[in-house]
Order: sequence, then structure tokens, then C-alpha cells
Amino acid sequence: MTQPLVVVDAANVVGSVPDGWWRDRRGAAERLRDSLVPYATEGVAGLPGPVELVLVVEGAARGVGPVAGVRVESAPGSGDDHIVALVAAADPGRERLVVTADRGLRERVTALGARCAGPRTVRP
Repeated sequence: MTQPLVVVDAANVVGSVPDGWWRDRRGAAERLRDSLVPYATEGVAGLPGPVELVLVVEGAARGVGPVAGVRVESAPGSGDDHIVALVAAADPGRERLVVTADRGLRERVTALGARCAGPRTVRP
């Protein structure tokens, strides 16, 4: 059985907590990436682990590297467009979850059959 795909919108999730992330966008994305590691094996938002966890970064956070359990993809342009492309490329029968609060992105990915969860799912 194929692992569920969980795609995290780094810019939106990082921006959901006013902790000074704007002073070091790359560092904030790296801290988020590191905090996601347990979800890869434990699961998230009702999805049992293991899950394929992908963190999509853009802008100043491009180039953040992966860690065990978390693949990092640098969007060549819009992070939202890259997330939509990842969801569209996945097998439609595969469970797909996008973590974001961005309404426009949520509409785009749910139209493709994905579920959505808000930033608090991974940033309690």
C-alpha cells in the first residue's frame, strides 16, 4: 500500500506564528522542517504513519536541504503552484493532505481530491 502524501506549505505554516521568522526565513523553514520529522513516522491529521512528508519552500527559503523523513522541494516559482503540481502528479487514489491556511490553495488542491489541514496541525 502506498504511503499517504503530506505536503506542507512552508511559507504559510511559518507565517502562522509571529515569532520573528521574517528576520531569518531560511532558518525558520529549517526549524519547521526539523519539527516535522516525528510526523513522518507517527502520522498527522488522522493519517497513520508512516507518511511521505514533503515541505515546499520558496523565496529566501529555497535551498533548504532535506532531513531523514522530510523531503524538501524548492519551488522554482510560486510555492502554491508547486504544491498543486505535486498533488496533481500523485496517484488520484492515494491519500493526499496539504497543510496550509491559504484559502486559494485549499480550493485548488481540494478540487484535485486532496484534504487540507491548518498550520496548527503541525505547529501546536
